[in-house]
Order: sequence, then structure tokens, then C-alpha cells
Amino acid sequence: MGKIAKETSGQIISFIGFVGCAVTTGIPMWRVTNFIGANIVTGQVVWDGLWMNCVMQSTGQMQCKLNDSVLRLSRDLQAARALVIIALIFAFIGFLVTFIGAKCTSCLKRESSMAKVVILGGCLIIAAALLLLIPVCWSAAVTITDFESPLTLNSQKREIGAAIYIGWASALILLIGGIVLCTSCPPSKPMYGYPGYQQAPPVYPYAATNPPTYSPVYVPPSSRAYSGSYGPAKLYVAPTAYSPRQYQ
Repeated sequence: MGKIAKETSGQIISFIGFVGCAVTTGIPMWRVTNFIGANIVTGQVVWDGLWMNCVMQSTGQMQCKLNDSVLRLSRDLQAARALVIIALIFAFIGFLVTFIGAKCTSCLKRESSMAKVVILGGCLIIAAALLLLIPVCWSAAVTITDFESPLTLNSQKREIGAAIYIGWASALILLIGGIVLCTSCPPSKPMYGYPGYQQAPPVYPYAATNPPTYSPVYVPPSSRAYSGSYGPAKLYVAPTAYSPRQYQ
């Protein structure tokens, strides 16, 4: 697989994880409480999220209310608010950085600089995956602990919501996308000789203060055959004042 194909696949995978992270942040389904009274008509489902709480009646009516204060949330949800927002910022910045250093663009000229920028974007996406994984696992652990506690009433026992599962899947997808981007185009360094060979320091030319003078260089005659005529260019005629007998 070529470098461009790896970068494109890593960007697509990272974008899918980014969308999943945004869905995990927005939906109010981190915890679900199912309560059924003496009559099925009084049954209701309570959804707890980071930003709002929703109650759905058995008749199909649903009411949602925004959380007015952060202090009303539990500690894990308070920390989850900050961590998921930071994860979204890291994933968005890393996704943009990968486009700057991609081989299919002309933002950078040197190939080594492009590789370093893509690796930087992959590292940011991996950091976003870890930042998303921490609050999701923390909230799931608190929910399971409260559910198994004998001190918790049956009407107050909460189960893991759909946002937790979406968060786990999104963190895994972001992690895969970041790893693909980090390994897509490592910076190439020239290697001479066997592995571990240390290249000698560069040798700088000596600049002479008095440049030497050179005499004309003797060039031997060419061995090619003469292609011209050996006769004179102008024909000479004997003068008419002299008779040919004088020269006999």
C-alpha cells in the first residue's frame, strides 16, 4: 500500500472516530434507569447525559431538561465534560494537521517535513482517543459499582447507556486511525554502508587566499582526416610580359 493510500485511509478512519466522539458527547444516554411501578402505565425510562436529562414515559411522551449546574452531576460526569471536549479539540486539530502534511497537497515542499507533520497529526488523534477512553471507562465503572451495591434502591439502579458503547468504539477507531497515520510515511534518512554505520562529518573545501594561475594547455592535433582541398583558393596565371623560353 502506498503512502497516499495509507494517509487517506487513516484520515477516513480518524474522521469516523471524530464523528463518534461528537455523538458520544451530545447524546444524553450515558446512564439509563428503567423504573416500572405497580402499574405499567407508571413506567418510565430516565436518561442521564453530560448536558441534559431526559425522561420517557410509557405512553411515549419524553421530556428533557438541561443541567443548570455542573455541581449537580456526579464526579465522573463532571470530569467527562472536560475530557470529551478536549478530546474533540485534539481530534479536530489532528485531522486538519494531517491534511497540511498529506502528499496529495502542496502545502509543504520537503518530503521529510510532510512526514513529520502527518506523524504529529496522528499523535494528536491518538491522544484524543485516550482522552475519550478515560471518562467512558470511568463512568462505566461507577455505573456498574452502583448497580451491584446493595445500598442502592431498585428504582435508582442505573445501567450503562448507549453513549458508553459508542464512546468505546469511537476511541478504538481513533486509536487505529492515529496509528495508521503515524506509520504512513516515516521520515526517510539516507543510510550508507551496513546498519549502525556512522556517517563521517562533512568535509568543507579549502579556500585558497591566492588562487593559482594556470598556463595554456597543449592540445594535440586531431587525428581526423582533412576533408578540405589542398589546392590554392586562387589560381595564379603567368604574366604575359615574359616568354616561357626564358625559363627553359
